[in-house]
Amino acid sequence: MKLMRIGQPGAEKPALLDRDGKVRDLSAHVADIGGAHLSPEGLARIAALDPASLPEIAADRIGPCVAGTGKFICIGLNYSDHAAESGMAVPPEPVVFMKATSAICGPNDTVYIPRGSEKTDWEVELGVVIGKTAKYVSEAEALDYVAGYCVSHDVSERAFQTERAGQWTKGKSCDTFGPVGPWLVTRDEIPDPQALSMWLKVNGEQMQNGSSQTMVYGVAFLVSYLSQFMSLHPGDIISTGTPPGVGMGMKPPRYLKPGDVVELGIEGLGTQRQVFAADL
Repeated sequence: MKLMRIGQPGAEKPALLDRDGKVRDLSAHVADIGGAHLSPEGLARIAALDPASLPEIAADRIGPCVAGTGKFICIGLNYSDHAAESGMAVPPEPVVFMKATSAICGPNDTVYIPRGSEKTDWEVELGVVIGKTAKYVSEAEALDYVAGYCVSHDVSERAFQTERAGQWTKGKSCDTFGPVGPWLVTRDEIPDPQALSMWLKVNGEQMQNGSSQTMVYGVAFLVSYLSQFMSLHPGDIISTGTPPGVGMGMKPPRYLKPGDVVELGIEGLGTQRQVFAADL
């Protein structure tokens, strides 16, 4: 299934995209795409509905594909070729940092370049949405705790991230720096999350062209690994790292400015399009 949320910020309705590309309203059956509705049982109840029986609605705005995210966990330097372009070594364990949940926005919303930014950058990433509470799970069982996958754009301000001391979080958490969606694609539709092509363009120019196949630490490993340190809850998002081609790695480096248009997508998970603007 392809689950989504339609409507203005704070007033999104749960919906699904049927096989004919029509958006169907789920609000008579579920409160939102989040919480218990992401569990295997909750998803099974949605899957049992006949899409043709659901009202069709216009996708005036697509919101973030999951509601009630408690943790937005990111993995850094998880592609060896991206680590190389960043001038950093592949880490012996995953680099883990948090992105503020207040950064989450819809896949096609305007992204605002924060005040004082000089180095706002792009990163297409595979997002993993947790479906049931995971604590101390093994790698072999880890995918059982995944509700599905989505496109995640880990927008980053590199000066805030690496030149202002402290942790990476402040360069990752600016408002609108976390577009997710357009859909939460349930796990059954993605038999191998390590075989997905991914791409990103800036103003129509191809910048990133990679595959989740080249991840250093795969999805199952990451879910298991993170669950050793913290409980993962339904609606939590893991953004799993980016392939090479970011602005920071170009010679000379290239960063986003107001008016730039970024388009990105992942095989089977849909596409995003954002216009960047100054945050006045």
